[in-house]
Amino acid sequence: MASNMDREMILADFQACTGIENIDEAITLLEQNNWDLVAAINGVIPQENGILQSEYGGETLQGPAYGPTSHPTASSSTPSSSSAFRHVVPSRQIVERQPRMLDFRVEYRDRNVDVVLEDGCTVGEIKHILENELQIPVSKMLLKGWKTGDVDDSTVLKTLHLPKNNSLYVLTPDLPPPSSSNSGALQESLNQNFMLIITHREVQREYNLNFSGSSTIQEVKRNVYDLTSIPVRHQLWEGWPPSATDDSMTLAASGLTYPCHRLTVGRRSSPAQTREQPEEQCTDVHMVSDSDGDDFEDATEFGVDDGEMFGMASSALRKSPMMPENAENEGDALLQFTAEFSSRYGDCHPVYFIGSLEAAFQEAFYGKARDRKLLAIYLHHDESVLTNVFCSQMLCAESIVSYLSQNFITWAWDMTKEANRARFLTMCTRHFGSVVAQTIRTQKTDQFPLFLIIMGKRSSNEVLNVIQGNTTVDELMMRLMAAMEIFSAQQQEDIKDEDEREARENVKREQDEAYRISLEADRAKREAQEREQAEQFRLEQIRKEQEEEREAIRLSLEQSLPPEPKKESTESVSKLRIRTPSGEFFERRFLASSKLQVVFDFVASKGYPWEEFKLLGTFPRRDVTQLDPNKSLLEVKLYPQETLFLEAKE
Repeated sequence: MASNMDREMILADFQACTGIENIDEAITLLEQNNWDLVAAINGVIPQENGILQSEYGGETLQGPAYGPTSHPTASSSTPSSSSAFRHVVPSRQIVERQPRMLDFRVEYRDRNVDVVLEDGCTVGEIKHILENELQIPVSKMLLKGWKTGDVDDSTVLKTLHLPKNNSLYVLTPDLPPPSSSNSGALQESLNQNFMLIITHREVQREYNLNFSGSSTIQEVKRNVYDLTSIPVRHQLWEGWPPSATDDSMTLAASGLTYPCHRLTVGRRSSPAQTREQPEEQCTDVHMVSDSDGDDFEDATEFGVDDGEMFGMASSALRKSPMMPENAENEGDALLQFTAEFSSRYGDCHPVYFIGSLEAAFQEAFYGKARDRKLLAIYLHHDESVLTNVFCSQMLCAESIVSYLSQNFITWAWDMTKEANRARFLTMCTRHFGSVVAQTIRTQKTDQFPLFLIIMGKRSSNEVLNVIQGNTTVDELMMRLMAAMEIFSAQQQEDIKDEDEREARENVKREQDEAYRISLEADRAKREAQEREQAEQFRLEQIRKEQEEEREAIRLSLEQSLPPEPKKESTESVSKLRIRTPSGEFFERRFLASSKLQVVFDFVASKGYPWEEFKLLGTFPRRDVTQLDPNKSLLEVKLYPQETLFLEAKE
């Protein structure tokens, strides 16, 4: 799948060759052909009408041909002609008659090959294309994955009724598997980073660019275009190894010197001058870029300037900006920024804080001293030539991403739109002062992107560093580390102050807690005393009530006793002598016919209720209170006299 930059180049080339000025129509035709430039041109200008002759040393581009408006004398055009190709204005009828194109993705071991063919081609033609790509003889190749089962090489694709997109795979049972040692060495090279020291010949400027081994030569050339403004098709290279024969080749497989390799790039002269140069001078395999756009002439020969053409293509393909204009909610704007950044530069990028700038301040500066971080503000600008290289090669480098995630809160803003730019400058003035805002306001577009390093202080926020986009990974890392050293020193002071403050607060809290516990103890003691006094008062009241009740019962019993018989009474009288637990005695006479209950009532009237005391006889020893109280004294043998004593019940 072509990248955004590839698509911009393809769109511009397609419009220049076909004369289709409507961008939406051109994009639609390219998407129908999976952004295959040759297939799209063939679709607009059918192949059977002829071939398009290129002015580059007799090279031909199969597909684009003379349309109905072409002139027969165009084939005799001279090198000074205003166009290297015969200009064609396609008609709607031609587009409708275009053959049906089929896309095949063929998988073989760890490789994928994309093949685009007309449905009138045969299976054998696919195999011949794969033979060139995979270096596998057709006789050793089994092409599998057909929906209708196995087919032979002569089968016409149209008869299989295939969908537009198809997936196939190649089996080679007669070939040995690849050497594991070579595969391991290649995999190790893919994981290595190459430092390319690229010299811009015209301005004598040197660029140090880091690329992973999995990056392609084409990606290097695209990034160099961002730095030098030399389109890929016009780049003239020196220094590529002889084995680097294809722009789709990875740096690991190209034979570059590890870890550093020197290259030189310049702008290629006009096509006429190129043809006049002796062929022997082109000793470097990649002296002239072999990208998709190399088959076409300079866009200026179509009357379109490079910058205008690519600017138009870029604005047409970049359907969604990094950030919406006049976004009401900063969090929503940052969500779109993060999603668009990921779609352009991949998922390996700094974790952008989602929220307002004030919320980012709170997160970075206003926690505990040990948890505070620096705030990094990334200011993006789509119109800067440095943006693509800065984002892809520096901001998305694993070392930078890791260091930022550990030590920084990263917040981002897009300065491309004027409204968003003005909004950020207002925020900048409010939080950092007019000096910093003026510094950012005076930055030119080509000096973006910017990276602001902010450190929070007690009274204000200090801008430690403003890093411009024309830097390297090493320089960016060094400046981030330098900012961290300043921040770490300040953080240690803040931690010390915070620890001392917490120690003082802990002492105060302990004192307050001890005072509170003392108050609680005093209150508990006082409440316990009050409860004890209340309980004593209650028990005293109960005791008094019980005594009053006993006294009332005693008086009632005393009043209910029959009168004591006189000594000279003619009736039988029993004389009882009763000893109390305290050793006192009291005596009384009772009629022998009186019931035993009368004796019990008499004892109770003296303060010894029979429910609490038992009345014991001496000879024989017995518990009188266990006898029937309704029997007479005579019957219970308490006649004529008896000595009893009281004993409290257990």
